[in-house]
Amino acid sequence: MSLIPHTSGSIEVDGRDVTTFRGDERIAFLDRIGMTFQRSGLFDSMTTWENVAFQLVQEGMNPSEAKDRAIEKLTAVGLEAATADLYPAELSGGMQKRVGLARAIATDPEILFLDEPTAGLDPIMTNIINELILEIVGQLGATVVSITSDMSSLKVISQRVAMIHEGQIIWDGATKDVETSGNPYVDQFVHSRAEGPIEMAVAAL
Repeated sequence: MSLIPHTSGSIEVDGRDVTTFRGDERIAFLDRIGMTFQRSGLFDSMTTWENVAFQLVQEGMNPSEAKDRAIEKLTAVGLEAATADLYPAELSGGMQKRVGLARAIATDPEILFLDEPTAGLDPIMTNIINELILEIVGQLGATVVSITSDMSSLKVISQRVAMIHEGQIIWDGATKDVETSGNPYVDQFVHSRAEGPIEMAVAAL
């Protein structure tokens, strides 16, 4: 998405290097993508509907039409229409996650990037968000790429998984095989073991 410029190599989607896209071609490509941020990433000074419709308005959609689309997407993630006029500070953590998801699907994207979609949520809300993700993916027919450290969510929302350690993919395969990968790094992470090849730096008190 070029939020952070790449330093080397290429990023290919559908066989094309997207880092070469410029102008209208880049805008058209970004319209195919939706993204949620780990901490929701909502604009505090904007109402909920303005957050959801941000990209639509930026691209020239009439504000009235954009609000209607935003309310439609808020409803799709299980929020009432009245939520549209609230500000992020008036929403719970779980509601903010839903608003972030509504914004991500505002353009009906083909690809969804989810950054720790259930981080900071209690188990019940985690399950609700996971079910929403599955429902939305089913409706849009979108491909989802999610970063997660929540093993329970991993098993629900994914079909394939890759583990990155020190900047390298060290294992990838079907989600059903992750617990029997045979990779000591993956095994330690999946089973939350303190002992293993992954060493965590802990500051002395």
